[in-house]
Formats: sequence, structure tokens, C-alpha cells
Amino acid sequence: MSVDRSTVLKRCRALDLNPAYLGVTVKKNRKGRNTGKTNRKISEYGLQLREKQKAKFIYGVQEKPFRNLYKRAEKMKGISGSNLMILLELRLDNVIFRLGLARTRREARQIVSHRHVLVNGKIVNIPSYTLKEGDKVEIREKSRSSQMFKDIAELNGQLAVPEWLKAGAAGTFSGTVVQKPLREQIDVPVNETLIVELYSK
Repeated sequence: MSVDRSTVLKRCRALDLNPAYLGVTVKKNRKGRNTGKTNRKISEYGLQLREKQKAKFIYGVQEKPFRNLYKRAEKMKGISGSNLMILLELRLDNVIFRLGLARTRREARQIVSHRHVLVNGKIVNIPSYTLKEGDKVEIREKSRSSQMFKDIAELNGQLAVPEWLKAGAAGTFSGTVVQKPLREQIDVPVNETLIVELYSK
């Protein structure tokens, strides 16, 4: 499985993306440091490509799986772009991140891959697994006592969980997908319309 190992902050600057959307906190830029912003005009294709790269980077999805996800979104009822964002949000690794069971999406992918996660009582180790309404996710009881999850709980204890998810009681390291997210409930700075335009060419 290929993994994007590019430097997170450098990539964020290139995409004009706030690292906070990845769960990454950084100190303020030092004086004179290049923030990556330029006055160079970007072409229409360049804007479309940047939005696709931004979505792929935020959710940690490579090109082929991303394209396949877009094809699924096209076949669903409704607007293809909104469907794409909803499918990205319903990925298991993203839900683990949204519930505060991981500090970043990268960490969430690792947690899933290392078989720490149960979906409806069964181990699922596929980060791209698409969750459905009513699905319950939780960290295996055997894993909860590890220092890693204690640190995560301490850091993310007061994290706001999206309305379409319901976090379990404190200490249970669990949550439920209450409903599919609406596009307006997804606080990701991606213009999915440009992605649709790019794939429609």
C-alpha cells in the first residue's frame, strides 16, 4: 500500500491549506518565513487540480482509490461533488479521527491498520472501509489501556464531534454513525465542484 510521506507543513503551504484541518497544530511562523503564498495567477485547470490534490491530501487517499470513489459518487443519487465529500467522510479512518480516537487522520489509518478497531463488534483493518448509518465503531478493549490511547483521550477529551456522529461515554473509546453527513456539516475547505469539472473533461 503506497503512503504519502511528504512533509505535512510543506504540503499544506503548497496547497494553501491550514494544517489544523489535518489535526496538526503548529507554532506561528517565524518572521520572514515563506508561507507558500504567491501572487502568481493560477489557470482554471490549475485551480481544479489543486482542489483535487487538497482533498486527496486531507483524507490521505491516493489517485486510483480517489478516482474510484468519484465513480461511486457519480452513480449515487444527488450531486456528484457532494456525494464524493460524503463518501470521504464516511471512511473508517476519517470517522476514527472525527470521534477524537486519533490525533490525525494519518494516525487513524495506522490505528485501523494495526487492528485496534471494531466495527459492529468485528475487527476491521481497512482504513477506506465505508461506514453506514447505525454502524458502531470502537477501540478494542485490549488496546484501550495502552499509553497511546490514554494520551489521545487526554488531548482530544474536549473535542467537538460532528452532529452526524455520536461519541460514546467517556472511557469507552467508541462512537456511532447517527446519519450520513450533509455537505454543509463537512468543515473541509474543498471546492468539490472544481473536482467534478476536472473529472468531467
